Amino acid sequence: MIPVTVAARHCDIQTDLRARAEVIARRLAHITPFAREASVIFDAGPKNGLVELRLHLAGGRILVAGAEATEHRTALDLAEGRLRRQLERPTARARRRGRVRGVARA
Repeated sequence: MIPVTVAARHCDIQTDLRARAEVIARRLAHITPFAREASVIFDAGPKNGLVELRLHLAGGRILVAGAEATEHRTALDLAEGRLRRQLERPTARARRRGRVRGVARA
């Protein structure tokens, strides 16, 4: 299990939302075997709630997804979808090997 850090800047977060953020971060970490650490940052904007999800991967790569919505819970769900797309992106694309600038190798 990876360590998950949940932080709140300029706002107070309820315990059930904090627990939900940890569950979401752990669920996203199970998608890839390279996850080492996750962090969820809640912030308060002038009218909206801001959420940023960070997933630290082996090799120093960091995936970041942020979202803004009227409620922190909605922003957390949006950020989860954005980070999930980043994690699934490399497997969704087929790589073409053996092609050089549109010309097939013989």
